[in-house]
Amino acid sequence: MNVKTIKKVLSIVLLVIMLMTVASTVVMASTEPSAIVADGSTDTTSIDTAGKKLVGVLQAVGVVLSVVVLIVIGIKYMMGSAEEKAEYKKTFVPYIVGAALIFAASIFAQSVFEFFSGWGQ
Repeated sequence: MNVKTIKKVLSIVLLVIMLMTVASTVVMASTEPSAIVADGSTDTTSIDTAGKKLVGVLQAVGVVLSVVVLIVIGIKYMMGSAEEKAEYKKTFVPYIVGAALIFAASIFAQSVFEFFSGWGQ
């Protein structure tokens, strides 16, 4: 498979995932008019669970994509010539940085959410 084809397929998959995430969030937001309690405060449990589900889904997608990319790079490295192996070694550093950012971003988002969730009480 061509690199351009792989990039196009991954771009389309990520676009579809983003659209599904936004659409499901909008539907959940518009179908919850009962979240307002009689004393004027709002019930945030539905938002809380939706946020946790969203972070979980994004983290799972990130893990799956990073493992798939690692497998592809590893197979290309094993099958490549000496010159190609040198090029694949250069791609490992951006891959590791990207994978670390994916894992750190989900952990950071979850910790920020937990930090600010205690402020309203």
